[in-house]
Amino acid sequence: MADGNITKDEVYRAVAPTDFESMLELDRYNNRSTAFDKIISATHDHFWDPLSKDYIDFNEPFDMENEALLPEEMIGVLQTNYGKEMLADPKKRIAFINAQTLRSFSSILHGEQGALNLSASLCHVLYDQGAQEYAANQTREEARHVTAFAKYIKARWGRPAKCSPVLQNLLVEIISSPEVYKKIIGMQMLVEGLAMGAFATFYQKLNDPLGRKLMQLVMTDEAFHHKFGKIWADRTIPKLTEDEHNIIEDWAAHCFQTLLFNLVAPSEQRDLFEEFGMDPDRVIAEFAEIATDENRREDMKEATNIFRVLIKTLLNAGIITDRTRAFYAMYVDMDELKGEGDKMVGDEIAEEGIVYLKAINFRDRSPGLRLAAAE
Repeated sequence: MADGNITKDEVYRAVAPTDFESMLELDRYNNRSTAFDKIISATHDHFWDPLSKDYIDFNEPFDMENEALLPEEMIGVLQTNYGKEMLADPKKRIAFINAQTLRSFSSILHGEQGALNLSASLCHVLYDQGAQEYAANQTREEARHVTAFAKYIKARWGRPAKCSPVLQNLLVEIISSPEVYKKIIGMQMLVEGLAMGAFATFYQKLNDPLGRKLMQLVMTDEAFHHKFGKIWADRTIPKLTEDEHNIIEDWAAHCFQTLLFNLVAPSEQRDLFEEFGMDPDRVIAEFAEIATDENRREDMKEATNIFRVLIKTLLNAGIITDRTRAFYAMYVDMDELKGEGDKMVGDEIAEEGIVYLKAINFRDRSPGLRLAAAE
């Protein structure tokens, strides 16, 4: 662990990003791991092209002026008395909901850009050919996600919103970290887990059929990205010393806490409140009254709550121990979560999407195959 990577399995061995000479070692070419072969091969099953109308058409219309993209119960400001008062006009309320939805989609876009850069950085440091090929595959898939979300945002709003400081700082911290374990836990497990929870929620709640289709297509990829982190956990966590486990557990808690308490926080949306004639300080004060631990815990009872998905990811990976269990237990019933098994929210949505993609990708081989709807 001299390099800080806490490497417990050769498939995750890493070299310095500038050490290309190691990639030319002859024995390396004959020692390719098979650990990732299944998820690499499955790439063909869930291939899709955001530039082809065979898969998704970004010209599909939606009346942004008269239709809200999300239901009102998902908009925090509308749960406060002040928000209800200031957004009483139906048209103004719809405009606010759609403007806040832009913030969410922009955060997803920036997160996908972070995932692209991170997986590309893994290509430079992972020594094993199989691990490197997987990282290259994910880089390609993240690139199409960036294209797809950029096209959706352009179609609905014209231009994305800026990345929030909290998300930007966390992405920079994860991507620039020299430690591979920080990259895998931070991105492959937590940010990808966050994405799966968010995509499942949007798939179920969005009023826009185009947005729902986009969510499902992206989830067909993300389900496999999440598995890469699971393979790392299965091969690493049981072999850690107590000190090493503490390091990893603390890093995971740091990432989780950053996301839980700051992502899309009211304090980071002051300009949005001002744009709609609201006093940001008053909005933040009323938010504080309703955003109690009890309310957070109640919200997390929903299977698609994005932070509930993160806790389940860490718990199933064996990262959470008695050291940090009480912190997470403030928000979820840990025993109930453990009893749910390994099935992750969004898996079924992704599986249905893969059936849809197979019908497109292999239809020349099976002319009689009926296309399933992705919505």
